[in-house]
Amino acid sequence: MKNHAALRRGALTSVAFAAALCAGAASAQTNITVYGIVDAAFARTDNVDAAGHSMTKMASLTGSVPSRLGFRGAEDLGNGLSAIFTLENGLNPDAGTASQGGRLFGRQAWVGLKGSWGTLQLGRVPNMTFYSMLKTDVLGPNLFSISSIDAYIPNARSDNAIAYMGTFKRVTLGATYSTGRDASSAGGPAATNCAGEVAGDARACRQYTGLLGYDADTWGLTASYDKLYGNKGAAFGLTSSANYDRRTTLNGYVMLGKTKVGGGVLDRKTFAATGVIESDLYYLGLSQPVGPQLTLDAQVARKNVKGSPDDTTMAVARLTYALSKRSAVYAAAGRMDNHGQAALALDAGGTVAPGKAQNGLMAGIRHAF
Repeated sequence: MKNHAALRRGALTSVAFAAALCAGAASAQTNITVYGIVDAAFARTDNVDAAGHSMTKMASLTGSVPSRLGFRGAEDLGNGLSAIFTLENGLNPDAGTASQGGRLFGRQAWVGLKGSWGTLQLGRVPNMTFYSMLKTDVLGPNLFSISSIDAYIPNARSDNAIAYMGTFKRVTLGATYSTGRDASSAGGPAATNCAGEVAGDARACRQYTGLLGYDADTWGLTASYDKLYGNKGAAFGLTSSANYDRRTTLNGYVMLGKTKVGGGVLDRKTFAATGVIESDLYYLGLSQPVGPQLTLDAQVARKNVKGSPDDTTMAVARLTYALSKRSAVYAAAGRMDNHGQAALALDAGGTVAPGKAQNGLMAGIRHAF
């Protein structure tokens, strides 16, 4: 009987131990969220060539928020520390293809740690230029926007990067460092063929960015610095590690009741094989709720190329009607005025004849899940 009792006690102890292990494993499981946005629109622009022809198309980039499919996860490690990750694929809903040069997770692909001290990330990350304009650019990265003037703005991401960001009361600090800023050679603004990590050339394709922000109850200011180096074969004339592209931003917003006014300036200097180009991009926008479901967003912008007549001015207005918290329809109108030999299209990725003005109309549907 004693042996049986001992066996029973041993079995109960084993069951309790296994249950404790299972409970510990369950508490340490990663919580995963699947999310995404599908946004598709038709657009019509004029003066797409020297003959002044117009074009109607369904563009890859649309009128409100770029389409995406993402996976986000977090595991509570205790004492306020979490292990986190994000894998986010960019989608082109016009043809069902991947954006960002055809990458599987072109928008984000990183793993990190998060605590009261901030967030540390390793992988392909949005850098500080990307974050610096999020609160002030009322139109966001869409087909008719300042993304058409500087395609880097919506594609400010860095491969092979370590990133940090932390918010302490009203102050936000952030920085990234990349050993090879862009490992894709598929072409386009999201793929500039500068993989870096070259033996004997520590500066090849390196990039560093920094951010300092302050947010009060009804206003905020953010400044950022971004410098990237080139290497042999890299795009946009950055064909040597001595070449660089530098952007400095100062951005601000103010809330006037429910109305947001946001603007800023992006100062850029490119030291490329083709020469030195300096420019300033100014933008000012307003986001105004017109009713419980209708919002008007409007923005003007100007690119001033220093020492050149090749300047550009843009004006865009967009109306968005919320069908629900997740779904909306929208319509937008815009104009891009090119001066000198400037040839910046109103629709990002489109075409326009040098020195020509371009007008455009767009309408689309967005659903988030």
